[in-house]
Amino acid sequence: MALGGILTVAANLIWLERRLLALWQDRYGPNRVGPFGLFQTIADAIKMFLKEDWIPPFADKAVFVLAPCIINATALLSFAVIPFAPGVQVMDLGAGLLFLLAMSSLGVYSVTLAGWASNNKYALLGGLRASAQMLSYEVYMSLSLMGVVLMAGSLNLSEIVKAQEGMWFCIPQCVGMALFFIAGIAETHRLPFDLPEAEAELVAGFHSEYSSMKFGMFFIGEYIGITLISALTALLYFGGWSGPLFGLSENLAPFVQFGWFALKTFILIGFFILLRASMPRPRYDQLIEFGWKAMLPLSLLNLLVTGAVVLALE
Repeated sequence: MALGGILTVAANLIWLERRLLALWQDRYGPNRVGPFGLFQTIADAIKMFLKEDWIPPFADKAVFVLAPCIINATALLSFAVIPFAPGVQVMDLGAGLLFLLAMSSLGVYSVTLAGWASNNKYALLGGLRASAQMLSYEVYMSLSLMGVVLMAGSLNLSEIVKAQEGMWFCIPQCVGMALFFIAGIAETHRLPFDLPEAEAELVAGFHSEYSSMKFGMFFIGEYIGITLISALTALLYFGGWSGPLFGLSENLAPFVQFGWFALKTFILIGFFILLRASMPRPRYDQLIEFGWKAMLPLSLLNLLVTGAVVLALE
């Protein structure tokens, strides 16, 4: 059920992004196929299924086919430890946050192998950009989360949510939250950090040679990643499922708590889309320089200050 729900949300985010971009840029979005263009995603899926599933004769076929599977597998496995409400999750790992970071690291193989196996110079450049970008920003993402771990005293996501009962971590960890969200944008290679796919420079980057549902798997994997980063931000910094229960009974409380978690997640997804509508793309050297010269020192400073404050309070 969780798997089907995540895939459904990710597919519908394609429609949501197009509608919100149209709203913010004062133009029409999908409005022909079904009411408000709701069936546009279904039409696109049918189109992808009917396209020729072509594998270039010069590609490494086994790796070429494997690459799009990795990005979906790692993203979907990450949701196994996400608590949607108290007790509502696939598995409650004590080191759930560590598991998420491990899955994020494995996701790098997808874009790297896709660029290499295509045997195309534009795809290879996109794969190299993606691997350097994702590996670099994983460092800052991990360091930015250590402040939350220090304050909660646990790597368990449910325990981190419970530790925010008095105050959400977005207030004491505002710097860490900003660093984590920026690193999440780079990890999902979304605008303004979509340099591995820069169509003006690299045709389509690491998936230049992909067609049909192999391309669709990269496409849907990106939206699963957006949902994952938004859900993690809601859990780690905005109290997850916490919110007023309106005096409802214990039987109905989990539904309201899930509603609060979903609302926070979708607001953050909307912010992802707003960035695409408003931010310009930097040069690649500026992206890497920003990471090592700004993100790394700030994340280390945030960790040092948080550790000092926690030690002083104890």
